[in-house]
Amino acid sequence: MDTDTLALVHSFERDQLKQKTMSQNQYSSRKYSGMMKLIPPRLLIVALTLLTVTGSLFTERELQAEELTPPAIGAVVPDIPLVDIYRRERQLSDSSGKKAIVLAVLGVDCPLANLYIPRLNDLNDEYESKGVQFAVINSNPHDTMVQVAAHALETNMKFPVLKDFEQKALKALGAKRTPEVFLLDSEFRIRYHGRIDDQFTISHRRPEPQRLDLKIAIDELLAGKEITVKETHAHGCLVPLWEEQLPEEEITYTSHVAEIFNTKCYQCHREGQVGPFALESYEDAKTWAEPIYEAIVEQRMPPWHAEESKHHFLNNRSLSQTEIQQVVKWVKAGMPAGNLANAPAPPAMDSDWSIGTPDVVLEMPKEEEVPATGVVPYRYQLLELEFDEDVWVEAAEARPGTPEVVHHILAYVSTPKPGEDTSKRKGLDFFDRDGSVRLLVGWAPGDMPQIFQPGYARKIPKGSRIVFELHYTPDGVARTDRSSIALKFAKEPAQHEVRTNFMANTRIEIPAGAFRHQDSKSFTFEKPARLMSLMPHMHWRGLSADYVLDYPDGRKEKLLTVPYYDFNWQSIYRFENPLEVPAGTKLTVTGTWDNTSDNPNNPDPTETVRWGQQTWEEMLAGWVDYIYLDTETVQTSSLENDAK
Repeated sequence: MDTDTLALVHSFERDQLKQKTMSQNQYSSRKYSGMMKLIPPRLLIVALTLLTVTGSLFTERELQAEELTPPAIGAVVPDIPLVDIYRRERQLSDSSGKKAIVLAVLGVDCPLANLYIPRLNDLNDEYESKGVQFAVINSNPHDTMVQVAAHALETNMKFPVLKDFEQKALKALGAKRTPEVFLLDSEFRIRYHGRIDDQFTISHRRPEPQRLDLKIAIDELLAGKEITVKETHAHGCLVPLWEEQLPEEEITYTSHVAEIFNTKCYQCHREGQVGPFALESYEDAKTWAEPIYEAIVEQRMPPWHAEESKHHFLNNRSLSQTEIQQVVKWVKAGMPAGNLANAPAPPAMDSDWSIGTPDVVLEMPKEEEVPATGVVPYRYQLLELEFDEDVWVEAAEARPGTPEVVHHILAYVSTPKPGEDTSKRKGLDFFDRDGSVRLLVGWAPGDMPQIFQPGYARKIPKGSRIVFELHYTPDGVARTDRSSIALKFAKEPAQHEVRTNFMANTRIEIPAGAFRHQDSKSFTFEKPARLMSLMPHMHWRGLSADYVLDYPDGRKEKLLTVPYYDFNWQSIYRFENPLEVPAGTKLTVTGTWDNTSDNPNNPDPTETVRWGQQTWEEMLAGWVDYIYLDTETVQTSSLENDAK
């Protein structure tokens, strides 16, 4: 390559490094994948070349990525544990018995790497049956776990996609760029390292590759031959070193960390709440610094599983890249306190309840006995209310009495029909045929209290009962539980009644051994509506979930993507700005499941799975809270199963 071309390549790489250090919100996976689909090939090369115009010299920190040196051909790659996009631990030793392993270092936002994903899929299709295991490693410090998962699903990667949080794999391989591939033999020795082929580089795009470097190396390895070309130069985007992205300024508890913990952690990590320890002081933070570091680096805490989109969520608990880097540097520096006299105090709470001091606390009428082992069917209790008029609830919170065994709580409103003999009521008539449900409040791990904006509330009509639904999961100790709910009443009737639809597909059937099996359910809004929140629900086999709007004019809009669904964290996604939709708009939820033996949560991959209440069965429920924009009560709506 001549000097001018090399200058263009290096200039593009500088811009890539600049882009990688920007906010993750500016460079999401969806923006890049959309760009790749829209820009014609020739214009893409022109665009990449034009990026050189504004390039600047490498900084010392950027150049350190070039210092990584790959091990020599023949070196054994260490067995480093990583996690895939479903939080499943993966190691090289999992591929024992394979004839070859291909490790491809990719990123979310590198155009050149994205061009090669279809090629890797094709190679996987060709060689999987021949005993070759493919896997992708993402070591980019700016690519979040949610972005990596969403990117893998959008590009339909057919092999494990692994997140290298602290770049241990990157350093063991000596990789510098995306894309960069390593071919290992059955003993995990490096036999080839470099590019996939020579079709795409920063400076050119050939109609066809002239040399299929990776494919040729695989064929030679499988044939027991000496590999002709063992190393090639990998073109692509530099991977910034993780440590070099940490802030240069001093980070102290007082100046930075306290505010992060107060705004993103304190809601759960305080006395009496679901967090296993409190984060109310510097001493608390210092005591738990090591597990905090691990959970934040691996992006397990704070729990948040939605992909970033144009629709922002009021209860988004995720940390920004800057916040993660600040906490990491604080721990690595020995947890400096700063001037604690100036440390911001945790948010003031009116009471033990997150909604503030409630107007009423309603307990289950009696204790439930939960055995030490076995399967516990759903338990229901009816609570008679003594309200002598309709009441409007502007905030509600459910609390497990014995959180060790409470899987979830749902509190419904059961209202008598006109002329009904209430003495004969069973109290379980809170679902309508169209999927509408008179839900009052619920609780599950990861859920937050329900606090409506002014003018919005749920209605409890006079004469109603509360139906408690409890799902218990024994933990080896016989226990009793008496859960409760707290309510705050609106001082005046609300302008808008908050409604809920269950969007339940009770006909799901997930074949034994099925991977990424999908099914869906839809709900059509009969009148102009405003969407308040969404909550997908599945069980142990759930992988991901999406909500899509189909407008009457033919437009489609994706509202929510949860690229890796975590059954242990049942999050409600509350819109920061509720979305208005016209009459006739259809909302569809799509669930994706893994019913294979590769799913460590799968109770039995040999069984076809259908709808059921227990966690070894499955569900697809696309909860949605909404209001109709007029004040009239709508009795019916259409609920339909999306045609396959």
